[in-house]
Order: sequence, then C-alpha cells, then structure tokens
Amino acid sequence: METVTLKKPSRLKTYLTIIFLLLILWGSAVQTGVSLGDLIQGLPNMGALLAEMFPPDWGYFWSVTDPMLVTIRMAVLGTTFGGIIAIPVALMSSSNVVKVPFFYQLSRFIMNTIRTIPELLLAALFVPIFGIGEVAGILAITIFSFGIIGKLLYESIEAIDNGPLEAMTAVGANKIQWIFFGVVPQVTAHFMSYFLYSFEINIRAAAILGYVGAGGIGLYLNNALGFFQYDRVLTIIIYTFIVVIIVDGISNRIREKLL
Repeated sequence: METVTLKKPSRLKTYLTIIFLLLILWGSAVQTGVSLGDLIQGLPNMGALLAEMFPPDWGYFWSVTDPMLVTIRMAVLGTTFGGIIAIPVALMSSSNVVKVPFFYQLSRFIMNTIRTIPELLLAALFVPIFGIGEVAGILAITIFSFGIIGKLLYESIEAIDNGPLEAMTAVGANKIQWIFFGVVPQVTAHFMSYFLYSFEINIRAAAILGYVGAGGIGLYLNNALGFFQYDRVLTIIIYTFIVVIIVDGISNRIREKLL
C-alpha cells in the first residue's frame, strides 16, 4: 500500500512571504506618516484623557436614555426597510432565478455600488436634504442594510437545492409559485440570520451617525466631546457597550435556533 506524503512549503518561500509582508507594513507606515516616537510621546496625553474620564457621570445615564432608545429605533427601522428592499433585489441578482445574465449582472452591479458607500457618508448626504434628525439616519441605515443583506441573501439563493425547483417546474408551477414554494422556504432562516447580523452592525453605526446630525446618542456624544465633558463621554461609551452586548447576545441566541 502506497503512502502519500504532503510536501511542506520550502523555507525560502516562507521567508520570502514574511519579507514581503514586512515590506508592505513598512511602506504603509512610511506613506501614512506613522511614527512610533510620536505614539510614545502621546502616551502621557492619553493617560491624562483617561484620568479625566474617571469616574463616569452616573447621573447622566438617565439623560441619555431617550436618545439611546432613538438610536435603537433608528437601527430597527433602517434594518427592517433595508431587509424588505433587499428581498426582490436579491432574487433579481440570483442566476438560478433570473436566467438572463444582463439582468442579474446589472442588479449585482447596483447592489455592489451601494455597498461601497459607508453609512456615515450616506448620513452626511441625507442631512442637508432632510435636515438634522432621525430621518437621515434611518435612510442611511436602510441603504447600508440593503447592501449587506442583499449580497448575502443572493449568495444563499444561488446555493439552494435545485431539486424542488425542478420538480415544481415539471408539474407546471409558474414563476411566482416557483419562488414562494421552492426558493423562499430554503432561504428564510438564512435571511433572518443576515437580518439580525445587520441589526447588530447598525446598532453600533447608529451610535455615531449623530456626528453628522443624524440623531440619536451620537449627537450627545459629539456635544460632550465638544465641551470636554469626558466623564459624560465615558458614560455614553459604557451605555452603548451595554446595549450592544445585550443585542448581540439576544441575536446570537435567535440565530443559533434558526440555523
């Protein structure tokens, strides 16, 4: 009986890879002006800032509860709207649903283009149009969620079992029945998982959209930083951390049961 031995990568290849990575890191540091000396010189200032943050202003918790709830509502609405819009676009982007390459390639191109725009930039574009407030933040989260959920969903649709679809086609099912009874049941759990994952991301993102006037807890964080109220800054950070941990824990439990 012959034994198969796996060839180990040569040491020369390993060394060349390490050298290549080090050159990339060094070149990036040089081009961006990163200096270890500047970092060391800034450590005392970082320590002074942390000292001003402690102790946090615990009484400020009640003042930022309402804006935190606004932030959560922004994430809920934006993720929901984005998820709804993503469903038909994901179907249009799936090559096993839409057989014409022009249409599904065009749909993917639009979705990929939208995904390249970060939420903060979207909010900055919407604030001059809709004014300072939650509407701009909700729209920014909607578009961002649409890009994420749509991308993941159409990949799941293309990976489904084609057996039920072929059986439905054989008995004369139309396209609508084919989608509702052949595609949707196979991707529902995945869609909900992607929805919850996007919601987790949007909770964090909604907390900083206030920097550009999109409402929520970010406005209070921006104001606290502007007035050098670092004890309140720490309070907001702790509050946001608690909310994110709770949301992550709940969504992880739900995703585990779905999948």
